Amino acid sequence: FHPAGVKESHQSAIFRIVAAILHLGNLQIHAERDGESCSVSGEDKHLSRFCSLLGVEPGQMERWLCHRK
Repeated sequence: FHPAGVKESHQSAIFRIVAAILHLGNLQIHAERDGESCSVSGEDKHLSRFCSLLGVEPGQMERWLCHRK
């Protein structure tokens, strides 16, 4: 039996993505004094869990979250 017709393997991927999004929402992003930039602590447990769930590097994610380009 597959709820809503979704295969078990797809359910796992969906749950992993939803969990990652929830961790991203708990991430502490700190504004810098100039008001134009921000920073994320590499030690933030939500950042590491988010990256682990999605298979991305924390250093790269810090950059993507804090830079427009």
